[in-house]
Amino acid sequence: MTDKQSENSVFRILDAAINRAGEGIRVVEDYVRMTLGDAHLSSVLKQLRHDLTTAVETIDPAQRIAARDSVNDVGRTIKTESEYKRGEIEPSESGALPSGGMIQANLARAQQALRTIEEFSKTIDASISKNVEQLRYRTYSIEKAVLTTCVSLQNFADASLYVLTSGWEASQNNAERLSHFVKQMVEAKVSLIQLRDKSMSDRQLVECGKIISSLTRRTSTKFIMNDRADLAVAANASGVHLGQDDLSVGDARRIVGAARTIGVSTHSIEQARSAVLDGANYIGVGPVFKSTTKQFESHVGLDLVRSVAKEIQLPAFAIGGIDLNNVAQVVDAGLNRVAVSGSVVSDTDPKSAANKLREILRDKTNSLDH
Repeated sequence: MTDKQSENSVFRILDAAINRAGEGIRVVEDYVRMTLGDAHLSSVLKQLRHDLTTAVETIDPAQRIAARDSVNDVGRTIKTESEYKRGEIEPSESGALPSGGMIQANLARAQQALRTIEEFSKTIDASISKNVEQLRYRTYSIEKAVLTTCVSLQNFADASLYVLTSGWEASQNNAERLSHFVKQMVEAKVSLIQLRDKSMSDRQLVECGKIISSLTRRTSTKFIMNDRADLAVAANASGVHLGQDDLSVGDARRIVGAARTIGVSTHSIEQARSAVLDGANYIGVGPVFKSTTKQFESHVGLDLVRSVAKEIQLPAFAIGGIDLNNVAQVVDAGLNRVAVSGSVVSDTDPKSAANKLREILRDKTNSLDH
């Protein structure tokens, strides 16, 4: 092969790989935009496509076109049966996306093409390879965010009410009180119960957590430990909820493993966007109103609720001072999932209070849908 033939082959390979990468990204972008309706992830994928164009713009387009030979490409006749099959684009009932799913297949297509561009662009300009390498790593984070959003939407499909409670210190003969409360929440079909108590020792938190875990196991109610990934594991919780000053999602994931749920508190649209890309399973959005159980320096109000509802499809729970009198405002602002504490825990009939909140959420959401 002559030097000219070798050069022509490189441009032919690069041309095909650039086209494949852009095509794969665009398929996922269309799904995220038109099926998920996720403006944030759509924007992230669109930016990735544009950054790919910028990264390869110094590869002479005239040489790319001249080297293109689609008619004589031997790959056109090499086919596999799996090429023409795709799994469902929606998560299965188990919450898992099939390995042959359209999203995974097209992201893999893009990643493989980017790797090809990396390798062959080194013969032209090493800086192109370095830039494309960074794009490839970005696709892995985007893949995680898209698939986590899909699976979380399935796992939280029926989730509407999240109750935060203290432990009432099981070690001080209040285990019966805690057990009674948790049983009421399970009967009220509360989606999640979070154990949040800054006054308790680690040992007390685990003791209370084990009570909640035993009562929620094999029910539709998930038990979430606040702040502490290690205690979530020790208490056999379904997951952990992280604040902005707690462990990162990645660090918490290394502790709790792949199966447990990780939630993140967000107080701005930027924090919400970051939580999605970090791989959170859900986010808390607030504080919306003045809370009776936790003091905040400021309140984001309904504006952040509207922003998150407009941009992000990852399950989001509005939190902060939400009760029977204002929960409809939250739904009107775009979120039909809420996290509460005082409005249920402090009620003389917590089960009834939880049921009333769930009814308002259901009825208000149904009326908006119709």
